[in-house]
Amino acid sequence: MAVAASVSRATAARALSHHGYVGDETATRVQEAADRLGYRANRVAQALRSGQLPIAGFIPGDIQNPFFAGIAHDLEVELRKHGHNLLIASSGDNAAQERELLESLRALGLCGFVLTPASAASSQHIAKLARDGVPCVLIDRVAKGARCDSIVVDNVGGARAAVDYLVANGHRRIGFLRDDSQIFTAQERLAGYLRALTGHGIVPEKQLIARSRSVVEHAIAATTRLFRRRNKPTALFTVDSLMTQGALLGLRAMGLQVPHDVSLIGFDDFSLATFTDPQITVVAQPTAEIGALAARLLIERLAGDMADPQHIRFPTQLIVRGSVSCPPAR
Repeated sequence: MAVAASVSRATAARALSHHGYVGDETATRVQEAADRLGYRANRVAQALRSGQLPIAGFIPGDIQNPFFAGIAHDLEVELRKHGHNLLIASSGDNAAQERELLESLRALGLCGFVLTPASAASSQHIAKLARDGVPCVLIDRVAKGARCDSIVVDNVGGARAAVDYLVANGHRRIGFLRDDSQIFTAQERLAGYLRALTGHGIVPEKQLIARSRSVVEHAIAATTRLFRRRNKPTALFTVDSLMTQGALLGLRAMGLQVPHDVSLIGFDDFSLATFTDPQITVVAQPTAEIGALAARLLIERLAGDMADPQHIRFPTQLIVRGSVSCPPAR
């Protein structure tokens, strides 16, 4: 191509990469030659020479979760504005798999990461990532000892608001469908549920707390087990949107109507929550704000911002719809 444009290879390289001075006439001639020959710059090769790809990694627990899918979309939109692309790889909420993903993606030269720590065991390798100078933003969960920016929500307050609303509608036996893992959000939402009950003078009952993997099919089974008990709950609070969907399907399979037989509130809003009959009352997180802010924080770190890490906690919002009523008379 340099021959076709009658310039040296160095001049052609400067013209195509827009680095270094090249006269306007020469630059035009090089670009015209590139167009004729169908030349496309190899961004990977250019990035490898500079030691960094213009690609950020996003490692959520499970990309099938609507919350993380929404975050991924907003991250990609915001990063693209700054000339970066996004690579997504789910950890499956497994700390060992998360560590392997980080090592593999770092070896590829990714510029930085947005991730949701899989568990408390994630803290060690995430802290090392920060010590090595790799820009990293944590969302939804935190990693103890890691000097990284973090964005979470008030999980405890959101769970308390849900239980407070159920109690205000006359419920005393409130079931809780939770993730069986030890992740940060599950622990905080459980704490909020328990604090709300005790705050209203209600003694928490272990048999009203059902465990399940955050998978619709598992949530169906856990809901069925919970409501087959003799003294079943009059209301159910679920820990995330996949659990909410599973609970709704499980209740319907048992012939229980929401909210006539059972009231239901879920943590996390999701699109189907407004397409059901009745629509589902939820504790909503500001998903769009979280994704966009995470991208901006990462871009600032990539640009050389060396300030102390920012730790941001957003409030949640209880969105009241039609899935809660007074408990049925018994």
